[in-house]
Amino acid sequence: MKISIITVTYNSEQYIEHALQSVQEQDYPDIEHIVVDGDSKDNTVKVINKYAANTNRPVKYISEPDKGIYDAMNKGIRMATGEAIGILNSDDFYAHKEVISRVANIYKNENTQVVIGDIVFVKPTNLNRVVRNYSAKKWHPGKFAWGYMPAHPSCFIKKKCFEKYGDYKTDYQIAADYELLIRFLQVHRLPYHYMPEVVVKMRIGGASTKNWKSNVILNEEIIRGCRENGMPTNRIKVYSKYFKKVFELINRG
Repeated sequence: MKISIITVTYNSEQYIEHALQSVQEQDYPDIEHIVVDGDSKDNTVKVINKYAANTNRPVKYISEPDKGIYDAMNKGIRMATGEAIGILNSDDFYAHKEVISRVANIYKNENTQVVIGDIVFVKPTNLNRVVRNYSAKKWHPGKFAWGYMPAHPSCFIKKKCFEKYGDYKTDYQIAADYELLIRFLQVHRLPYHYMPEVVVKMRIGGASTKNWKSNVILNEEIIRGCRENGMPTNRIKVYSKYFKKVFELINRG
């Protein structure tokens, strides 16, 4: 099966090449890598062009203004020709070269529609320094109401799910991925498979964690996403997750 990897970029020259390399190095042969650039003003497109010319695994890309990160992801989904889709952020990278081949092997189970795994957060200045572990081992859809989701970059979803149940809602600033996964895994009960290993390494400092204001927006959108999908929750439930994050920090590495 072909697996499409979508990477959204905007002024990402600092880290985009590492993300591109981590896809190039995958040992699975049938990968389509799509980069959706939001008309970057730095050297992002120049870096992407190096890989677009790669005859072994060329990168498909577009560079044009968009309406935000989720609009760009939706563009990538529409461009994708793979049977399954994964999202790799421009400043993240796969943990090892066998990630996609292991995902494809899980998809041999015809009932599996979504594959989820684990991630780790690392320091941008030391990629071997794990700051926080984020595991989906004990996760289940009931935890959406408590502010927990499988890490988005560790999720691989059959394209037909987007076609049937819709894509990312572009009126969310930060948590459209949260809302989409509630819709797919809680409302429509898509069968998922947990892959017990680290799939992606994420540099700390992303859109949902960069400051207190972004955390407030994130949590309010989580509550909205739950309510829009008929899942009762409240601020006490959602904000209680920060107690658990302390233990994730303690158990890093």
